[in-house]
Amino acid sequence: MSTDNDPGHGNSPAAWTAVVIMLVAFTIGTLAFWFVVPWLVFASAGLVVVGLIVGLVLRKLGYGVGGDKLTVEPHN
Repeated sequence: MSTDNDPGHGNSPAAWTAVVIMLVAFTIGTLAFWFVVPWLVFASAGLVVVGLIVGLVLRKLGYGVGGDKLTVEPHN
């Protein structure tokens, strides 16, 4: 099996966008928990769900691994 055209697991705009949104949400949630701001902790948990939804929508739009809008470049 050749891996010349394999973009890698999760190496897509959909995955990267979802992960960045979720990392920001976890960072905000951690700081909110540290500074005892309960509403912001729950809001950041909601932002994690938003990140998941954004990733799924982008995948459905063709920006996920194997999607029609993703250009595959071989790894060096």
